Amino acid sequence: MKSQMSEASSGARAIELAKMRLSYSRESLTESQANPDPIVQFQEWFQQAAAALTEPNAMTLATVSPAGQPSARVVLLKGLEEGDFIFYTNYESRKGRELDENPRAALVFHWPELERQVRVEGSVRRVSSGQSDAYFASRPRGSRLSAWASEQSAPVTGREELEDRLSRLERRFEGAEAVPRPPYWGGYALRPESIEFWQGREDRLHDRLVYLRAAGGAWIRSRLAP
Repeated sequence: MKSQMSEASSGARAIELAKMRLSYSRESLTESQANPDPIVQFQEWFQQAAAALTEPNAMTLATVSPAGQPSARVVLLKGLEEGDFIFYTNYESRKGRELDENPRAALVFHWPELERQVRVEGSVRRVSSGQSDAYFASRPRGSRLSAWASEQSAPVTGREELEDRLSRLERRFEGAEAVPRPPYWGGYALRPESIEFWQGREDRLHDRLVYLRAAGGAWIRSRLAP
């Protein structure tokens, strides 16, 4: 009886999920509306997202291992410099190791309040030590200490282990004017080779404009079927 009830409950949840849908009708995205430069177009959309969302710079970062195993997580965009998308992390984390072994990645920005997505794909490189130092120095002191305390992606026995490491680091750097950047922590720059702008439309007939970087750096724009 209990098993039948569980199956019925599971079935009810599945039915509810199948019925979950929204109709998108806020905006459109036509070729005449979109800027010929995808970086400028992104900046325009990002400004609108910043006015509507709490964390518009949250983005899904997808990487791939040498064995072809994909992984994804949400990180924060911390710069858009000369067309490159900048983010920071622990070099020894899973994403850091995968980026070093396979320096290509994809980003996805999802702005549901605006019924928009932006997809970015390209090559990745580490930013300079000076740039990583400057950004690290701008972080709150607690975040800088946490970067030292966390061997990101490595197993830990429990939260107490992390808190103990943090306590020891607080004593180590007590009275110090600055907490230096760990040598295993820094920034990456994704150089886009394609940028797609997605605008939700009625009846799932969405607008999709994709920009592909051609030889010489020029951008070629085309429309994709939804």
